[in-house]
This record gives sequence, structure tokens and C-alpha cells, in this order.
Amino acid sequence: MRMKQTKQQAPKGLRTQLAVLLKLLMLVRPLAGYMALAVAAGTLSFLAAILIPVFGGFGILSVTQETPPFSLTTVCVCLVAFAAARAVLRYTEQRTNHYIAFTLLAEIRDKVFAALRRLCPAKLEGRRRGDLIALITADVELMEVFFAHTVSPVCIALLTELIMVIFLAHYHLLLGLAGLLAYLCVGVLIPLIIMKRGGDTGEQVRRHAADMASFMLESIRGLDETIRYQDGEARAHRLRAQSALLSRAQKKLSDLTGFDAALTDAVIIAADLGMLLLAAKLYLAGAVGFDAALISVLALMSSFGPVTALAALGSTLQNTAAAAERVLSLLSEKPETPEITWKKPLTFSGASCKDLSFSYRDGRPVLSHISMNFPQNTVIGITGQSGSGKSTLLKLLMRFWAPEIGMVQISGRDINRINTPDLRAMESYMTQETHLFMDTIANNIRIGKPGASNEEIEAACKKAALHDFILSLPAGYQTQVGELGDTLSGGERQRISLARAFLHDAPFMLLDEPTSNLDSLNEAVILKALREEAGDKTVVLVTHRLSTVRIADTVCALDNSLDG
Repeated sequence: MRMKQTKQQAPKGLRTQLAVLLKLLMLVRPLAGYMALAVAAGTLSFLAAILIPVFGGFGILSVTQETPPFSLTTVCVCLVAFAAARAVLRYTEQRTNHYIAFTLLAEIRDKVFAALRRLCPAKLEGRRRGDLIALITADVELMEVFFAHTVSPVCIALLTELIMVIFLAHYHLLLGLAGLLAYLCVGVLIPLIIMKRGGDTGEQVRRHAADMASFMLESIRGLDETIRYQDGEARAHRLRAQSALLSRAQKKLSDLTGFDAALTDAVIIAADLGMLLLAAKLYLAGAVGFDAALISVLALMSSFGPVTALAALGSTLQNTAAAAERVLSLLSEKPETPEITWKKPLTFSGASCKDLSFSYRDGRPVLSHISMNFPQNTVIGITGQSGSGKSTLLKLLMRFWAPEIGMVQISGRDINRINTPDLRAMESYMTQETHLFMDTIANNIRIGKPGASNEEIEAACKKAALHDFILSLPAGYQTQVGELGDTLSGGERQRISLARAFLHDAPFMLLDEPTSNLDSLNEAVILKALREEAGDKTVVLVTHRLSTVRIADTVCALDNSLDG
């Protein structure tokens, strides 16, 4: 029974791979003109290469026959011309193919980054960063095999071998049929056998490679903790296990590639031997002359280049199809909250949530029938135990997630009927985790308002109790923060995040634990600034600190009765 299931699964895998490759083919349409040039140059290039040994045969005939088809001088001139043409045409084909590939890869990268922005944060929350990095880099790069080494080679093989079948058939129909059979075996049958035999091997390689990338990224980031708690041996054991899984999958793919090459060579040798025997039999039977027998054998032997490239695709496309499926799946994934751009604009005049309930994808309930008002020009404090849904409430106000039940309104309008750019302009959102880019302090703060002047940045930093600290640094605002801000303390990173929120200058400020890493003096400065901001803004403070919540006009407590 188990063997029967295996036989049924293989065609499904093959159909999936072919469907993925067909989707990739649709991406080539805008560059159809360049593809036609590559196919024409490639076909003529292979024909030139084939004609070199064929005209070598004509050279033999020119000195052995009384009335040869071509003189020896003509043969020599043609050989030089074919060699030069082969070089120029091959270069043209390769350059055009790679132009197509790199152009399409650049467009795909743009689409991938656009998809990531569209899906973020809800659909990317919980996804491993290493897996995404592998998808953006290695998986996209693997698609170059299809665009540069699959589309035009298939067309080139069809045209070249069709011409060769006609050429062989003009000597004798059986010679043409023998050539056709040989080309079909090498260029069609072998790739299908290899793809069916490979099953999901390519998918396994890409999955294990992504797992390895995620594990390595996690291990490097957590190196300090690994050393501190002497967990190195345990992580090394896991690394060896991950490496073994990847190595086994890669070995399976390498064995498949080796089998592909061996089978292709065996079929080509058998086809050459068969053509030799057929040509000899036809010559002895008087059906063809010696010139036809010699030229047909030389022509077939020298014409397997295009279909040999197709035969190799049976194994190389395993990885490519798996990588493409991962990329295309990301591009086709629907966001949790689609972007809205067609509604009438509005100005902020308060917000509210009514009978709001929400659970994450794992079914874990977080909020249940919450109703709350956020009047204009007030400070609202939100407290509660960990897991009571405070941060989730802010994400719903930002429309990162869509509520299951209930409604979020801003200025009396359902948040699902507000243009996404307008919503982002109306809200400043500070999370508990601050992400800093490897850039200067000034540029990291300027994210809150691209194009902001130095004066505006300094004003935001003063509100965030950050200005004096920055001036104490040797390079001031041009100080590099290092990768992920590792040259700064937790409190300094938090104040940079707060400065971004002040610089954004939105009428609705959502601040998640804005003072959790601060000392009392800096907290007092920031709270004073927030209290002053409330004169023309609505400020929502999520906090555990009693000292922070004291500045609030209204305090709402979320209970923790939902185990979340």
C-alpha cells in the first residue's frame, strides 16, 4: 500500500514543478523581443558548431571523391567562418540571456520587498528571519537558472533539432526518424524521468537550507548568551544535526545529477552507435551513398549540444522549481489587512473601539468585548498584567491586525474605510522593541519624518531627553549606532524610538512602555514632554509603571482573565 502511495505522489510533484515553471515563463513576456534575439543567436550558434565537423566530413570527401560537394578551399573558408560565427553568436546569446535574467531578478526582488511591506507585520510575525533572508537572496538567485538557462535553451533545442531532423531526412527518411528519436530521448524523456525520480528533493534542499540560515542567524545573535550559560555544546550538536539533514538532501540531489549525466551520456553513445549501424546498413543496401552515410553520422554526433542542455535541466530545475515556489507563494500571499487608498481623507478627532475581540492565528484569545474611547487632546493610560492584550490593542488601532468581532473607529469612521497612508500619518507608534539601522543617530531618528531638518530632529530629541547625551558623543548626531544599535544601551535605543515618534508629530500617539528602560530623571523629562504634547494630541500610554501612568487623564485597566 505504501508503494502505491509513492507512485501516486510523484506525478503530483512533477505537475507542481511544471506549474511553477509555467508561472515563471509568464514573467518573461515583457522581454519577449530580447528572448527572440537570444533564441535566434543561440540556434545559429549551435548550427555553426554542428557545421564545423560536418564540413570536416566534406573536407574528407573533397580529397577522396572525384566530384565532391565542396572544394577543399571552400571547406577551409567555411570552417573559419563557422568558428568565428559560433563565437560571436554564442556571446550574443549568453549576454542577452543574462540581461533578461538579471533584469527579471531585479524586478522580482522589487516585488518581494513590496510583498514583505504589504504583508508586514501581521503575516510576517513569527516567521523566522533566516528563512526570509534565504528566500530573498538564495531562492531569488536560483531563479536565474530558469531565465538564463532554461527558456531560450528549450526553444533553441526545438529549432536546432528540427532543422537537423530535416537535414538528416533529406538523405533518407530513416536517418531523420533515428535522429528525431535520439533527440526526444535525450531532450524530453530523460528530463521527465529525472524530475519524476527527484520528487520533492529540491524542496527538501531549500527547506533545510532555510532552516540552517535561520539557525545560524539565531546562533550568531545569541552568541553572548551561549557563552555566558555554557550552551555551546548543545548548540553545536543542533548545528551538526541541521547540517546532516541538509547534507543528506544535497547528496540526494547530487546523486540525481550524477545519474542524469550518466544516463544522458549512455543514451547519446547508444544513439551515435545506432546511427552508425543504420547508416552503414543503408549504404550497404545501396539506399544512400558514402557521402550521405558519413555526413549523417557526423551530423548526429555533433548535434546533441542543445538537447544535452535540456537533459541537465531534469536535475538543476529541482532546486529552481522549489525556490521559485517559495518566492511565488510569498508574492501571492494575501495581507491580513489590505492597503486602502481610495477613500476620502479625514482629519483626526478622536478614536474608539467598540465590543472588540481578537485571537491570534494559533487560536489564543487576547481581547474579549473591549470598548474604549480615546478623546482628542487627552492622555489615556492602559495598564494590566502581561498577556492581557495591551500591545495587541495598539496593533489593532494601527490596523496591523483585523479584529474578529467589533470595530475600531477613528474620527467616527471605521478604520477599514480609512486610507492606509492617512492612517499612518495620523498615528505615531512606539513599540517595546526598538529596531535601529546601521546608520547615524540622526538618520535613524529621521525615519520618523523623511526629509526632516536638523532643527526638527534636535527638537524631537530634547523632548525624548536625548539631546544632551548625543552632544556628549564625539561625532554627535553623526555617530554610527552599529548593527542593530549594539553600541547603545537599552535606554538610549528606547529614547531614539521615542524621538522618532515625537518627530513624526502625529495627532494620535501610541506608546508601548515608553519609559520601561529609563531612570527616574529621564522619565520625568519625557513625561513632562508627553503631558505638553497632550495639548493638541491624543496620547495612549501602555505601561506597567505607576509613575508613568500618573500623567494620564484617564486610566483603563485590562484584566488577564483570558490566559493570553
